[in-house]
Amino acid sequence: MLRSVRAERRTVSPRSAAPLGRRLPLVATAFVAAGLTAACGPSSEPAGSSAPAAPSSAAVLATGAASAGASSEAPPAPSASPSAPVSGSATAPPAGSSPSPSRTSTRTGTGAGSGTGSGGSTGTPSEPPRTSAAPAPARVPGPGYDASADAQKQIEAALRAAKADGRMVLLDFGANWCGNCKAADKVFAQPQTSALLGASYHLVKVDIGGDSSANSALLRKYSPSGGTYTMPVLVVVSPSGTPRTDTHVTGNPPLTAEGIGSFLRKWAP
Repeated sequence: MLRSVRAERRTVSPRSAAPLGRRLPLVATAFVAAGLTAACGPSSEPAGSSAPAAPSSAAVLATGAASAGASSEAPPAPSASPSAPVSGSATAPPAGSSPSPSRTSTRTGTGAGSGTGSGGSTGTPSEPPRTSAAPAPARVPGPGYDASADAQKQIEAALRAAKADGRMVLLDFGANWCGNCKAADKVFAQPQTSALLGASYHLVKVDIGGDSSANSALLRKYSPSGGTYTMPVLVVVSPSGTPRTDTHVTGNPPLTAEGIGSFLRKWAP
């Protein structure tokens, strides 16, 4: 009797295991069906929305059961959005490429003509004040008188130059055979007197020792007192052509460096 019961248990046990094996696939199938129902149900997103609905836990379980232990997850896609452009750079680098260093300006001046900029950098340096340079000394003719020169044109040129630079015109009427004229020429050639002449006068030497009627007319024009002229006759003329002093009237100064220097400084502009 005991043997028959044990044999029956052994025979019944394999038979009862078969329905259990059939029930397990049915349970898995039920979970898959529930996951599909949850995944394919009505979406809560509005129409036209591109964002997918978050999968439910049942769908995740169903997917895990269907894949049967898939190896690894797909790596996340690299971010395609470029970094924010640096202030002062031209364009942002494309995704996936090595960005080139952007050049930013660090020199900002405080304004036009400013000497310093912000951040310790220097801006555009201010220009130094411009000073008007003194005009070059006028040319001082050498000793003697040129009888062939056109004295009228020389006087006109000296007056134009005097209007431009504000100097005076000194007319020296004399002759090459005149001793006093030669003495005056020696004083004019001295460095101190020559510098004074070049700084304040345009000197024109006019020959009146020959037969030039034109030069004699110029003497009468700028020294109209007439009579006998004692050479040299020195006439200081303003840039407008008006005589300021005439040694034929006042008499010549001492023909020395001190005498002629005092005369030149007295009538200098």
